[in-house]
Amino acid sequence: MTNDPAGVQQFLSEQKKVLDQLLLEYARGTAAPSTVQESMVYSLNAGGKRIRPILLLAVLKGYGIPLQKGYRTAAAIEMIHTYSLIHDDLPAMDNDDLRRGKPTNHKVFGEAAAILAGDALLTASFQLLTDNQDLLPEQKMSTVKLIARAAGPSGMIYGQLLDMESEGKSLTIDELEWIHHRKTGDLLSVALESGAVIANAEQKDKEALSIFGKHLGLAFQIKDDLLDVEGDEAELGKPVGSDEVNEKSTYPQILGVKAAEDKLHFHLQEAKRCLAQLSMEPELLKGLTDYIGYRKS
Repeated sequence: MTNDPAGVQQFLSEQKKVLDQLLLEYARGTAAPSTVQESMVYSLNAGGKRIRPILLLAVLKGYGIPLQKGYRTAAAIEMIHTYSLIHDDLPAMDNDDLRRGKPTNHKVFGEAAAILAGDALLTASFQLLTDNQDLLPEQKMSTVKLIARAAGPSGMIYGQLLDMESEGKSLTIDELEWIHHRKTGDLLSVALESGAVIANAEQKDKEALSIFGKHLGLAFQIKDDLLDVEGDEAELGKPVGSDEVNEKSTYPQILGVKAAEDKLHFHLQEAKRCLAQLSMEPELLKGLTDYIGYRKS
C-alpha cells in the first residue's frame, strides 16, 4: 500500500495513539488494587495494533459520524480482546512465554494477578459501555448485547475451548472455520456492528458489515497461520512454528501454504464485495482489509 489513497496508514497511526492513551486512562481510572492495575496496564501497553477498535472508528468515519462518539465503545472492545490474550497465554491454556516480543503477563506478575487482570479488564469494559454518555440509551443497550454475545459462552469463549480441545486432532476446514469464527471473528465482527449501531446505519448495512466482518475475521486468522509458518520472528515478536509445536490444526497444515494463500485472497475479495453494498464511503475499510491481509506481523 505504497500510494495509500484512502489514508489508511495515517488513520492507523493517529487513532492508535488516541486509543493507547484512552486505554491507559481508563485502566488507571479503575479502583483495582495496584498490582492488578499494573498488570492490566502492562498488557494494554504491550504494543497491539488496535485492529478491532480502529475498524469501529473506520465505520464511523465512513458514515461521517464524529469519532468521539465511538471511542469508549472501541476501547471497551479492545479491553475485552486484551483480557482474552492474557488468559490465552496462561499455562492452563496456550502456555506462551512471549506476547508481542515481551514476556507474557503471568511471567511478569504471576498467574493469580494475570487471571485477575483479565477479569478486571472484562468487567471494566462493561462499566465503560454502560457509563457511555456519548450514546443514546438504546444504542448502549444494543452495543452491550452485541459485545456480550460475541465475547461470551457462545462466542469467543466457545472458540477458545474448541481451539484447546482440537490440539493434536485432525480437523476439517469447516471445523477450523467454526472455531475461528468464534475465537477471532465474532469480536472483530462486533466492532463493525457496533460502529453501525452508533452510526444508526440501515439494517441492510448492518447485515453487510456483519458478513464483511466474518470474511475479514477468517482472513485475519489465515494470515496469522501463514505468518506462523513464514513470518519473521523479530517482526512478529514471538517464535514462529508454535502452532506446529502445539499440534494445532491450521490452514497451511490442512491445505498447504499455497492453497491457504488462495483462501486468504478469496476471503479478502469476498469482504470487499460486502463493502460495495454499503451506503457509506468504504475506501478506508477497503484499505484496512488489505492491511490485515498483507501485514508482516
